[in-house]
Amino acid sequence: MTLPLLLLDVDGPLNPYAAKRHRRPHGYGTHRVKPDTWVARFPQKPAERVRPLRIWINPDHGPELLALRYELVWATTWMDEANTFIGPLLGLPRLPYIHWPQLHQEDPDGLHWKTRNLVAWAAGRPFVWVDDELKPQDTEWIAAHHPGPALTLRIDPKVGLGDRDFTTLREWAETVA
Repeated sequence: MTLPLLLLDVDGPLNPYAAKRHRRPHGYGTHRVKPDTWVARFPQKPAERVRPLRIWINPDHGPELLALRYELVWATTWMDEANTFIGPLLGLPRLPYIHWPQLHQEDPDGLHWKTRNLVAWAAGRPFVWVDDELKPQDTEWIAAHHPGPALTLRIDPKVGLGDRDFTTLREWAETVA
């Protein structure tokens, strides 16, 4: 049996970056990381002078994600760097990731820049897309253009994934089993 895909964004769902400044949400640990994509944002500085990126990660999310009946996939601008910097903090194994041909490009229909590539990557498989930037037009477009079951789950980037979200994920997986 093929499991549905759980397409995970990092910033927002797993790293509640929009929480009040310097007010780490309960259960989250503070980590400072220097992914290459972060360093590249500061081309005027030598890499050793770039300040690390602060992220908040809840280590309980790893076991909760692994307990779900999904194939986990990174659907984030972190791409493979999520396997280096995020997965180990959560206790996750190396996961497949969606390689984005271009980041943050404008869409002619006002869709999120990930939407079309994500649907093409899923290739008809059932999926849940967990992201903080989802809009109703993304959900509508996916329903009209993806032949399999799909759910978009918008996460508040101030709080990250919560108990209700995990309940939704468990219940949805049962409907496509």
